[in-house]
Amino acid sequence: MAMAALKIPLETPPYASESSRWLAVTRRDQRADGAFYYSVKTTGVYCRPSCASRLARRENVRFHASRMDAERAGFRPCKRCRPDGASPEARNAALVAEACRTIAQAGPEDAPDLEALAKAAGMSRFHFHRLFKSVAGVTPRAYAASLRADRLRRDLPRSRSVTEAFYDAGFNSSGRFYAQAGDLLGMAPREFRAGGKGAAIRFAIGRCSLGAILVAATAKGVCAVSLGDDPDRLARELQDRFPNAALAGDDRDFAKQVAWAVGLVETPGSGSDLPLDLRGTAFQLRVWQALRRIKPGETASYGEIARRIGKPRSARAVAQACAANAVAVAIPCHRVVRKNGDPGGYRWGVERKRALLMREAEKTIR
Repeated sequence: MAMAALKIPLETPPYASESSRWLAVTRRDQRADGAFYYSVKTTGVYCRPSCASRLARRENVRFHASRMDAERAGFRPCKRCRPDGASPEARNAALVAEACRTIAQAGPEDAPDLEALAKAAGMSRFHFHRLFKSVAGVTPRAYAASLRADRLRRDLPRSRSVTEAFYDAGFNSSGRFYAQAGDLLGMAPREFRAGGKGAAIRFAIGRCSLGAILVAATAKGVCAVSLGDDPDRLARELQDRFPNAALAGDDRDFAKQVAWAVGLVETPGSGSDLPLDLRGTAFQLRVWQALRRIKPGETASYGEIARRIGKPRSARAVAQACAANAVAVAIPCHRVVRKNGDPGGYRWGVERKRALLMREAEKTIR
């Protein structure tokens, strides 16, 4: 007996109808840029949907699939939104990237101030500051500070003295440097300069359903939770981070911290009252704080996290902050997925990420 063919309705692509396109134009929807263009009969120009020009009357507007179609119809590009060039987002990203290069090339002692950066970008101080923060996720001053911290961490181990290192990194006073040293380095400057020499880092390794699990802590709190297949490799990776630190394993009291971490893996939502020693930029710390507010069984996209911290255009930076997280499960970066629901990347393996998400979803349903 012949079977009837199953008809599956095709999903209508966005902005396929003229009504949806007109709605995007009235809203100046940046998401529609590149999907189509529109022209205005009375002015003879064509624009991006997000063009900030005065809204034309509907009867004077035509829609085009590409800018070439609009030009073949006799329309010229708008001088305001420049539909024949890079998108505003791309231009803004290029401006900020150039500013970042300028800051990096100048060095910590000669880093340009906000006035100079804004002038080079052809903007007011206020507009440039807002643009830089929206694209980079931090202010120009915070970005310069992060470069200064990076230089300090790189040069301190090979400098002739701590004083030489902090002056070379752009700290203009010893008081300012030592006030920030603990947050920047996670330990005393002399200990960091010696590769962690003299610093006490306790660690223990156990087993969980996802393989080996390592927990390490400084005097401030837990600084690492790592997952893997090879316990010895996890220990080597910790030692590589602090080659001269006093790593203390086989501590029965500290082994209780492994039980805490295993509990986070096996029993989502069991909670965590242990202090964490988190080291990162101001932007990374904001992202990690937002991640800790995602409940077990829930997920959020990188873009959603960017919006929650007030940086809607910083989805890529959010992804980088997730990748920089060194405290698995306690900072639940596994609950951040791509916009289409795909799990995306994970520092400790995508399969572990899928397993964690599946386990949390099952626990929530129960």
